[in-house]
Amino acid sequence: MTLKTLLNETHRSLGAKMVDFGGWDMPIHYGSQIDEHHLVRRAAGMFDVSHMTVVDLKGDRTSEFLRQLLANSIDKLKVTGKALYSCMLNAQGGVIDDLIVYFLADDFFRMVVNASTREKDLAWIRQHAQAFGVDVIEREDLAIVAVQGPQARALVAGLVAEGDRAALDKLGRFAALDVASADGVPLFVARTGYTGEDGYEVLLPQAAVVGFWNALLAAGVKPAGLGARDTLRLEAGMNLYGQDMDEGVTPYEAALAWTVALDEGRAFIGRDVLEAQKAAGNARQMIGLVMDDKGVLRHGQKVLTANGEGEILSGTFSPTLGKAIAFARVPAGEPGDVRVDIRGKEVPVRVVKFPFVRDGQPQPGING
Repeated sequence: MTLKTLLNETHRSLGAKMVDFGGWDMPIHYGSQIDEHHLVRRAAGMFDVSHMTVVDLKGDRTSEFLRQLLANSIDKLKVTGKALYSCMLNAQGGVIDDLIVYFLADDFFRMVVNASTREKDLAWIRQHAQAFGVDVIEREDLAIVAVQGPQARALVAGLVAEGDRAALDKLGRFAALDVASADGVPLFVARTGYTGEDGYEVLLPQAAVVGFWNALLAAGVKPAGLGARDTLRLEAGMNLYGQDMDEGVTPYEAALAWTVALDEGRAFIGRDVLEAQKAAGNARQMIGLVMDDKGVLRHGQKVLTANGEGEILSGTFSPTLGKAIAFARVPAGEPGDVRVDIRGKEVPVRVVKFPFVRDGQPQPGING
């Protein structure tokens, strides 16, 4: 039974090539993945991400619950609407999922988690919420459209009620706001995204999503598929769950140490394992690679380093850079001269800091 978002027919009418993505029938591109990638880097593109799971958490002890559930600390969220990126870990410190949580009130938080992990995420959250008396409400009534790129915010502003535009214009990065569309539809607009560009992720009632998508089209925003979304997020140095990390990988092994808050007196799930791993200093590491030779770096290829073998996680041809880039997980320590085994041939690659691209521009050192 393939799942479909309410925009499924709209994608087809726009000539989308559809593929199975975690059980959902989703657009991979609308003609050219490369054109859609450049569109988001240079102007604005929109993605149907209604397959993502929205979960509202309500109850007096919700903060206390999230302090235990998440590796990052929600105590950082002081202002209504502010968002936090975090991993949700198992007892072994492995990543069950990565997610964004929004602080809406002392007793009300909203989480957006991945589509492919919906069932296990909800089961895990509900299991641990019980002891805190927290209500876990899956918001299947909401759709999500992401509008990303340097022109994205201005184009969305044109569809928002005039009285809300000034407040939306002031919205800081990684924060959200409730506004209304010009025709009165309630919109939860978050200044977040998965492309490395500025823009919004807009949560709105399912019944209104086709109309909102068509209004964006009429305003000049073109659609982009999951293919461009993947090359954009890898250029931006963002992890993909299931490819760059999973339940057998800790945040330290996925270059996500910055999302782990070892704040005093907070016993989050998996903390003891992370502390032991940090103290030992021998965790596998995730590094960025650029290949200056022709060819493509692909998931599963063997990586050879001074300290032993690793493997390519996410790998792709970067449209912005015009060459292959990848994440790889390799043993701890200075990797030395790194090579990738491509069909039996050892091809040299350069180890670089990621993101590879920021604000549409290659980062220093990426182009050699």
